[in-house]
Order: sequence, then C-alpha cells, then structure tokens
Amino acid sequence: MAHYLNDISRTFSEYLLIPGLTTKECIPNQISLKAPLVRFKANEEPAISLNIPFVSAIMQSVSDHKMAIALARNGGLSFIFGSQSIESQAEMVRKVKKYKAGFVISDANLTPENTLADVLALKEKSGHATIGITENGASDSKLLGIVTGRDYRITRDSLDKKVKEFMTPFDKLITGEFGISLAEANDIIWDHKLNCLPIIDNNQCLKYFVFRKDYDSHQDNPNEISDADKKLLVGAGINTRDYRERVPQLIEAGVDVVCIDSSDGFSVWQKETLEYVKNTYGDKVKIGAGNVVDRDGFLYLAEAGADFVKVGVGGGSICITREQKGIGRGQATAIIEVAAARDEYFKKTGVYVPICSDGGIVQDYHMVLALAMGADFIMMGRYFARFDESPTRKLMVNGNYMKEYWGEGSNRARNWQRYDAGGAEGLKFEEGVDSFVPYAGKLKDNLDITLGKIRSTMSSCGVTSIIDLQKNGKITLVSSTSIIEGGAHDVIVKDSRNNG
Repeated sequence: MAHYLNDISRTFSEYLLIPGLTTKECIPNQISLKAPLVRFKANEEPAISLNIPFVSAIMQSVSDHKMAIALARNGGLSFIFGSQSIESQAEMVRKVKKYKAGFVISDANLTPENTLADVLALKEKSGHATIGITENGASDSKLLGIVTGRDYRITRDSLDKKVKEFMTPFDKLITGEFGISLAEANDIIWDHKLNCLPIIDNNQCLKYFVFRKDYDSHQDNPNEISDADKKLLVGAGINTRDYRERVPQLIEAGVDVVCIDSSDGFSVWQKETLEYVKNTYGDKVKIGAGNVVDRDGFLYLAEAGADFVKVGVGGGSICITREQKGIGRGQATAIIEVAAARDEYFKKTGVYVPICSDGGIVQDYHMVLALAMGADFIMMGRYFARFDESPTRKLMVNGNYMKEYWGEGSNRARNWQRYDAGGAEGLKFEEGVDSFVPYAGKLKDNLDITLGKIRSTMSSCGVTSIIDLQKNGKITLVSSTSIIEGGAHDVIVKDSRNNG
C-alpha cells in the first residue's frame, strides 16, 4: 500500500497567534519586515533581500511590468509571467529596469483618427485620464497631442467625433526634453501650472509623462528595492521546456532573479533546469524553484542549487488541483515541515535556503501565521490581482467593480508548459479557474493597510522582526467554535456603508 503520513493536513484558518510581552521596542514603526530572497551562507548577507516579505505570483492576470514597478517601489518583488513569448517577457523586464521614479511610461495611447468612443473605452480599461495621441497609437512614437477630460464633454460631443477634432495639439503643449531630471520636470509643471508634462526625445517621440498629482510620490521611497545601479529589482517566471532560449534573453534584459513556474516542483525536470542555469550563468542570475509540500521535495531542490524554494500545492484561490487530482497538502502543515527541513539543511551545510509560502492566504493575519510558521516571504496572486496595477480589465459585475483573475492552469491561460510531464497534448483538464475578484484601487493604499496590520500583530506578539517572530512567536490550534467566537457574533451588524 502507499506510504501513509499519520498527520492532519492543516490550513492557516486552524491556527491563531498567542500574544507575547509587548515591550517599548515592539511598537509598529520599529518593526522590520526585511526578508532574504535568495540563499546565503552563515555570517553573510543574501545577495538580494526584500524590504517587505511579499512577491507577486507568476500569473498573466497578476504580474506584468506595471505591477513589477509598483511592488519594487514599495519594497517587494514581482515575477513577470512566463506564459508569453520570450521577446515580450524580456521587453517587460526592460521596462522595469528602465523605469525612473516619477516618469510614467504611457501605455494608454491613441491616434488622431480614433474617436471619442475609443477614448472613453481606453479610459475605462486603463484607468488613465490622460491619453497620448501619437502617430501610430503606440508609446515611443511621434507625439501629436494629448487628450484629457478637459478636452471633451460626453453630454455635448458625439461618440463618433475624431480625436484630432478635440485633442490639444502638439504646438500648444509644453514639453520636457528626454534626459531631464525629475526636479527640473516638476519645476516646469509648477511654473506653468500644468497637470502633466509630456517628455519627448529629439524626434518628438513620447517617452514619459510626469504628473502634478504624483509630486508627493516622486520623493524617495524608503522601502524601494534596487540594484547597484539604482535600477528596480525584477523577477521573471520560466519553465522547464524553453529555459535554454528564455533565460539568456531575460538576463540580457536585466532580470535579477528567475523562478521555475510549475504545478509540481519535485521533478527531475526542475533539477535539470536548476543545474543548467547554475552551471551556465553562475551568479549572473538567481533562480528559485518549486512548488513542494514536504521535507523530501525541499531537500531535492535545495541540493540541486535552488536559491529559494516555493511551498504549496493546491492552496491558491483559483487552483483546483486538489479536487482534480487529489494532490496537495494543507498550507500550514506544508510550511511547518518544509521550514524544519530548511533549518536542518542550514545546520548541516551552513547554507540558508529561504522558503516562499505560495497559496492558502484568505485573511491578512494568515500572512503573519505563514511567517511565524517559518516562511521567509509570501507569494500572492489574488491579493495583487485586485489592484489598478494588475494587467487585467476592471469591469462592472452585478453593480460592483471587479477585476478579472484566472489561473495559469486554466484553459484561458493555456500555460501547459508549467506541466513538466506533458504539454497541451498530454493535458486534457484544467487545474485553475477563470474568475473575478473585487476591485480594490491602488496597490500602495491597500499595501499600507496590510503592512500596518502585520506590524500591529507582531507588536502584540512581542517581536520586532520576522526572524524574531519565527524564533519566539507562539501559535495555537483553534476549534471550529473558537473560529466563530473570533468574529462578530450574537449581534446584528449594521451595513458598513451606513455606519457613521
């Protein structure tokens, strides 16, 4: 018969944290959320660290260059999805590495021959009120004008009206020259009382916009993570099929770390990929692997050279691996066992291989539990898919704004390359669904609230860092009755929209 593990596969919702002594040092603004991203030796610093323990998932509906820029500026890191052509993924990496704080690459552009209807549709899709009008409707093309909300009136103008009839033409624009500093751009904005300043090159091609409303956010972000050249850090997903062609182009584009995206990381294909990247590129790029759920899987990947290991099978909000294949493990149980294996490996070899918790997060406090159980950082999809910076459309569904969100194992993603043992011809069923998540607004606004909760929880636990939490935090199992007790009960809750 099959080998039987005599344990119960538990989820984060079955645990709570126990308060510890909160000292004067344990106040939220003194709590560090810094975390190692890649392996390091005892008494040495990791080559890459995160300032917040979050990375965004390797998914079409989550991680493109816009998400990567926003998250890196706030201290985390994105892994740009790999289920696209090598060329388009490498170009997204380049956009992140070329990003300059305060200079916004325009990805909302039209031509003079487009119509007001096109303007409104693009505004709804992108969320941008300022639209660049270029020669061919693309960014980095000759700028012919701009359109803002001041240039048209929906109640007055026909939807068929051509953009060229109401745009602000180039000869009436004040522009900045490519290469201008942010301080100089802001001076022009304030001196001329502008809302935005287009930045153009010598050929009149649109390079960036600088916005008046973003002035405050242009200041240095203390959590921003960047390389030695002050360029933002960025990751990218790869697979075990075309890595010999994909990795070189990603490195040429400037990628800092790659991660093998697979539904099951405990495979010879992952070992072969790890060994190829390590033997070919050495320290030019770091590489993570996964996903695994037990000690054996972790040790296999760590010994093969993984710089970090992702933990979790079947726990994602859009993942249906468990119901389709009966494979997986409760995320809490998986993290606890793999963390013990990581610590054992560190004690034996003197090499610390960080682990990433991937899946199973329902409530914000689950993030703290994942860290307390041993995760060094957390990968999330649903959490980030809700924000303006994710690459999906914002739609009105049943009277509420929603964002599209689909799994890499769904028919929509068609990311069959993440299944090491078979391609499209070998996979006849889905392991992910196509769905919606409630729209939540800007990443930074939501992230600040989440990080505030985490720091407050750690303060109540009497710890000042993630390492401190892992060593000294206390967790307890809870009963189903205790879970009910923990929420609002025995009262009639008012509609929050009417609470004052």
